[in-house]
Order: sequence, then C-alpha cells, then structure tokens
Amino acid sequence: MDAGDFSTPTGIGIEPPFEIRRPPQGAAARSGLVFASPHSGRHYPSDMRASARLGAAAIRSSEDALVDQLLDGAPRYGCTVIAARYARAYVDVNREPYELDPAMFEDDLPEFARARTARVAAGLGSIARLVAEGREIYDRKLTFAEANRRIQAVHQPYHQALARLVDEARARAGAAVLIDWHSMPGAAGQSGPGRRSVDMVLGDRFGSTCSAALTELVERQLTGMGYVVARNAPYAGGYTTEAYGRPAAGVHALQVEISRALYLDETTLVPTSGFARLEGDLERVFQALADLDPAGLR
Repeated sequence: MDAGDFSTPTGIGIEPPFEIRRPPQGAAARSGLVFASPHSGRHYPSDMRASARLGAAAIRSSEDALVDQLLDGAPRYGCTVIAARYARAYVDVNREPYELDPAMFEDDLPEFARARTARVAAGLGSIARLVAEGREIYDRKLTFAEANRRIQAVHQPYHQALARLVDEARARAGAAVLIDWHSMPGAAGQSGPGRRSVDMVLGDRFGSTCSAALTELVERQLTGMGYVVARNAPYAGGYTTEAYGRPAAGVHALQVEISRALYLDETTLVPTSGFARLEGDLERVFQALADLDPAGLR
C-alpha cells in the first residue's frame, strides 16, 4: 500500500482499535517496559472517507508511518508494545479525548469539551481539522455524535488497555517505563546553515515525566551511534507523556520523535534503505532499556 491508497475497513468496529504484542513467554517476567505507537495506524473507516475533501495521499501525510514496524523487535527484549490501528486523522489517541474544535461541528459541544487548547487552535485536536500544510480534512461540519462514537470506540479502549499494561509493568518490576514512539517530518529537524539536522527529539516535559537517568540513557545510546538528538524542542511530549508520566508514583514516560528522513520516502511512505539500519540501531536502545532496573530510577 502506498500513500495514494486507503485501507479497506468499511465502518467503525470492523478493525480492533489497537494491537498488543507481548514478549515471548518468560521474557517479560520482571520487565517494566511498555512501548506505544499511537500515530502509526492506517485504517480509515468509510464514515471519514465519505466526508473528506482530501485524497488518501494528503490525509496519510499525517501518519507516523511504519513506526509500529520499527518496534517489531521490541518484544524480544521484554517490551510489551501497543500500537493504535486507526489513523490519527480519524481519532488521535495522543490527545485528551474531548479536545475538540467547536468550529468543526454543526451542533454545540458539551461543557466538558476542551475547546481552548493550543492543539485545538492548531487544528490538531482529538478529531483533527487539518493535516500537513494546513489543509482542511472535511468538506462538511461533523456532529458531536460522530466524534463521540470515534472517541468511545477507539480512544477510550486504547487508553484503558495502555493503563492496564502500565499497571502490569509496574507490578512486575516495581516501576514502569513507558516510551511513546513517534516520527516527525524530516523538515522539522532541519537546522541552520552549517549545522546538522536533528535526527531525534526526546520529550520528557522538561524533566517532569520521567527520571533524568532515563532520558540520559536513551540520549547516550543514540548519540553514541552518531544520531543528533535534541530535548523537548520542538516536541516536549504529548498527552500520553503528560497523562502517564508520574515518576513519584513509579511511572516514567518519555516521548521519542524520529525523523522520517532517516527511514522513509515521505511522499510514497515506502521505507528507504535507511530503515534496516535504524531498526538495528533501535534494537540496541531496546537492549539498554531492558538492562535498566526501573525500580532504581529516581
């Protein structure tokens, strides 16, 4: 499937909202690692396609394409992986559930909706209004009932499952380490003249969502392999990092943004020759995380 194609589900409920990959039996006996890929989903149900003004290639530009596949090796290192199956343009599980833009809807939103956040203002609430380059997704206004169906069928089950996995990891290891994996457009990492582009961005909400030792470990591993790594700019961590990162309660959450230029043709969404190298390098990071004692993080 290339960027010009949609996958084939015809309605909500046809595809499960997420996939969970667990380690081989015994490999996770004491592991506190949970990996999440919230934006690599590529299912676009018919109710969205019927009301979209944009074609598949434009809408699919918002995917964190193939990030779930970059995590294929993680279970061998004791990591449990959860990957969203529905596209972020359909419902974004890395947003608060009712982070909604009133301008998108023909009826009034309930009072509990979060209508005045920076993400809503950017057109990127839990039901996105825009994709890359500020392009409007829909050719009509939606109803709150439509949004609510998506949230209840996809967003809520995803986070119920993620919270359960984090609780299980904390019970096993004394603390949980949640890594939320994303990709960013290659242009997002570009620097000024004479400076190398940023390959990856680590977001820990400026040190509030995980132990500094965790961020430093991941940064050290990546820079040791030659990657240029930034912290918290331009991505400091989204809803998942903010909502789950509670170091004092034994849950450490870190967001990792990977430049798509490292592994992907951003027009066709086809992996480049860099995919295999990146996949292998990430496995070295997985191994370093597997060797970490989560209960020892402070």
